[in-house]
Amino acid sequence: MKHTIHITVNGQPNEIEVDPWRTLLEILRDQLNLTGTKQSCAEGHCGACTVLVDGEAVNACLMLALEANGCDILTIEGLAEGGKLTPIQEAFVNYGAVQCGFCTPGMIMATKVFLEDNQDPSDEEIKKALAGHLCRCTGYVQIIDAVRAAADKSV
Repeated sequence: MKHTIHITVNGQPNEIEVDPWRTLLEILRDQLNLTGTKQSCAEGHCGACTVLVDGEAVNACLMLALEANGCDILTIEGLAEGGKLTPIQEAFVNYGAVQCGFCTPGMIMATKVFLEDNQDPSDEEIKKALAGHLCRCTGYVQIIDAVRAAADKSV
């Protein structure tokens, strides 16, 4: 039995019919065609599916779509305004923190929330904030450098 949910995604209101077992990740990717949010582990261990739900970083693979009813959701596609990258996105590109790019959307979304609360983080604070995000390409050095650079731009 399908249920109707109302969610705002990247500023756009949506009314969507969903099966009760579908995750927010599945709805974003399969029904709204927002494929920047990635599925990797499907168990909340890797962070590739991180989106912002009412301003909080959430693993979209663990949240049922029904739980998102009435929520405001921001995905990686909703960050850049008018085609201009945010300072976080620019820093990830400039510091080579993107490599294959699979983990990048989740890392950027988590970084956005983190830097809103901590505009002058130490390397240890950055590591702790991104501890739930796995990257197999960069060795994390470039990611930490990118987050620090983004913080310096007063994100």
